[in-house]
Amino acid sequence: MENQERFAEIRHRQVATNGITMHVAEQGDLSAPPVLLLHGFPELWLSWRHQMAALAANGYRAIAPDLRGYGDTDMPTDPAAYTVFHIIGDLVGLLDHLELPRVFVVGHDWGAYMAWRLCQLRPERVRALVNIGIPYLRRTPSVKPTDRFFKAFGEGFYMCQFQEPGRAEASFARNWELMAPWQGAKIEVPTKFILVERDVGYNAYATGMKVKGGDLKEVVPNLDVVSIDGYHFIQQEKAEEALLHNKRSKSIQNTKSPSHYSTRIYLQSLRIGNV
Repeated sequence: MENQERFAEIRHRQVATNGITMHVAEQGDLSAPPVLLLHGFPELWLSWRHQMAALAANGYRAIAPDLRGYGDTDMPTDPAAYTVFHIIGDLVGLLDHLELPRVFVVGHDWGAYMAWRLCQLRPERVRALVNIGIPYLRRTPSVKPTDRFFKAFGEGFYMCQFQEPGRAEASFARNWELMAPWQGAKIEVPTKFILVERDVGYNAYATGMKVKGGDLKEVVPNLDVVSIDGYHFIQQEKAEEALLHNKRSKSIQNTKSPSHYSTRIYLQSLRIGNV
């Protein structure tokens, strides 16, 4: 019954943005500080259901869209319609439609990747960022991402398995090309990064090395890092612990050994933007 009541509080709408119709789920007072929640692959807005309820209960307005190609949002048939510019354009159009000049942003998995890019391309729209699992991935001028994945992980890696000549591969390559003007640019938005050390991406994307070796701090200077003991879908796996408890919280930038701390991820982390 409690879960049914929580779902009943969620509002759904379809928003016209950037040439598509986007499904958006919302919870919380319309006048409250807005938090834009960006899901990963292969997820939907529903992956944020626990955080939406907690955010709304603590005075925030949670906004969780189905991103382009997912769920009840339009799915263009042309693979060329899924570049980073398209997806960031969708999000900016959504904020314009909602008349929200600036928002807090929380991203997970490939939603985190897009959150990094939103901060890079349109930093004036982001009050502060909380990202989970996926560090900022520098653009390497000489190596396309798909080539790097094949070399590092072989054909068995899930992204490599998804490659079809002229389709997904071209989309990855196109994003790499489009971001060339931002080569070397820094993410200046106040950011908290949630490191999940048993996440498959901890090694696959060299996340641990990037965080503890200082690479992430170099490109995201206004950064705070916390670690949580868990796996990839931490916002669902440990929703209650992550939201309601604050047993220990500690910055681990440049530490040499793994450490596991729980934190009120979203509510506490969003305070970095209360300036």
